[in-house]
Amino acid sequence: MECRQEEIAKTCSCTYPCSKKGKCCECIAYHRSLGELPGCLFPPEAEKTYDRSRKAFAKAWGLN
Repeated sequence: MECRQEEIAKTCSCTYPCSKKGKCCECIAYHRSLGELPGCLFPPEAEKTYDRSRKAFAKAWGLN
């Protein structure tokens, strides 16, 4: 499978500037290692807080 990093980076909703932007496999692995979720899974206002915790995810989507 070919990585489409540049194409994906253009539409990625994460606002945090990092070297993993558009590299979904690396991003997911990184956040999993920290017990977090990637920013692209959060609604825009919650993503901007940079709180990637599972608790923040559940709160943002009304799952708590």
